[in-house]
Amino acid sequence: MTLTHNAVEHLRHLLQGRDAAAEEGLRLWVEKGGCAGLQYAMRIDRPQEHDWVSEREGVRLFVDRDSLQYLQGVEVDYVDDLNDSGFKVRNPNAARSCGCGTSFEPQSAPQES
Repeated sequence: MTLTHNAVEHLRHLLQGRDAAAEEGLRLWVEKGGCAGLQYAMRIDRPQEHDWVSEREGVRLFVDRDSLQYLQGVEVDYVDDLNDSGFKVRNPNAARSCGCGTSFEPQSAPQES
């Protein structure tokens, strides 16, 4: 899982604007919903026990254990276009995505353990 340079810069600016604590970062998770079955959700948060944590250039990304299976290999970018701005997830595990890019259908159902 990676954060692009644009995502890092925007997240850093967002955290500074919120006067966030040093341990805070972007939490990314997957939940049921959206037009393709599963959807991405994000918020500024602190790490929780059992989170997967990634850090790049001083900003952090947190993913819970249940969501990790759907997010292996994703790239989180920040796009600032005239029609659409925000964090975008590029997921190589998605069989299809909705037009808005916030929901997806996984290529195959994850294995229960």
